[in-house]
Amino acid sequence: MENKIITDLNKDLDIKYHPNIKGVQIIEGKNNFPISWLNQQGYCEYQLYLQYFQGVKVGETQAMTTGTNVHNQLEKKFQESATPATFEEVLEFSKTEKTVTREMFVISPEYGIRGFIDEIWMTPEEFVIIDDKPGNRAYGSTINQVRAYCLAFKNMINDKRKIVGALRQRGTDNIFWSEEFDEDAQKSIKFIIDRMNGLFEGEKPFIKTKNPNKCKSCRFQSYCIHD
Repeated sequence: MENKIITDLNKDLDIKYHPNIKGVQIIEGKNNFPISWLNQQGYCEYQLYLQYFQGVKVGETQAMTTGTNVHNQLEKKFQESATPATFEEVLEFSKTEKTVTREMFVISPEYGIRGFIDEIWMTPEEFVIIDDKPGNRAYGSTINQVRAYCLAFKNMINDKRKIVGALRQRGTDNIFWSEEFDEDAQKSIKFIIDRMNGLFEGEKPFIKTKNPNKCKSCRFQSYCIHD
């Protein structure tokens, strides 16, 4: 596979910052949030409320710090053998040759999502969207996250190749979950995104987790009114 660094994904968009929600941007008149929030939303929505609506600041866990370090090491190693190219050049090249890119920025003003995909395999037959995770278990929240990456990527291209979403154990070659991003997967993630927009607009309440084990290890425990 050819390693490629995509160089031209800084789109000229009309971006404003939400006046009340930290991290939410207003792009083309619509709320736009980081796809990584879907992992937190699936863990406990009330965390989102505390962190981004109330501005509560807490430190990173050791696992988060370790994950960032491993991620940076993988990115540095990739760049050593990668060559720069535009997005369109990479898409065209991948029609005949297998190509890999990392840290690709995707954004969809239409669906109100944005983020960086850990790794994408582009082959003449398909696109494989890979999100690296520290463990080897597929949770609903992590599945939602990779589905949103697939949705944003699909929204950026005009290509009929199959799109596959995958979860991989960070620092290994172990892909422990994958699925074709079909109509059912697309319908499912659109439902979750609609819920997120309902939270931003104040139309829906933030639901706390019902799992007491999550509460015990929560970084926001001392700020939670539900304890």
